[in-house]
Amino acid sequence: MTETVDFELLNQDGEMVSSEDFKGSKLVMFFYPRAMTPGCTTESCDFRDSYGDFSAAGYEIVGVSPDPPSRNAKFREKEGLNFDLLSDEDHRLAESLGAWGEKKLYGKPSLGLIRSTFVFDESGGLEKAYRNVKATGHVARVRADLLGG
Repeated sequence: MTETVDFELLNQDGEMVSSEDFKGSKLVMFFYPRAMTPGCTTESCDFRDSYGDFSAAGYEIVGVSPDPPSRNAKFREKEGLNFDLLSDEDHRLAESLGAWGEKKLYGKPSLGLIRSTFVFDESGGLEKAYRNVKATGHVARVRADLLGG
């Protein structure tokens, strides 16, 4: 049996979004450390620019960070993002997926969000995990894996 992950998080508009909302659709969920930082902007804009291709193949996209909804709202508006940004402020969802833990920042260990992407099938089962990824080029790899080419 495939691992499923249940969640209820606020989106950038303060509305509750849950795993149930995505049942029947495939879902690409990417975790980014902090809105409006260079790497997170690059990755989010790459997903924005690829949204049509993912959508045509039956995938929903959602971004998740420990940022509050107000910061995610500013980020979404500033970058013209075309998908929800969810706030995992207590990092419970990130922890459950292994996207929260020790990482190195400029060679120094710290505790925080580990840039990761997870792909779920129509029943909410975890299909694929990309852990500790680089922002640049990551979306192209996910596209190639899921959409071919």
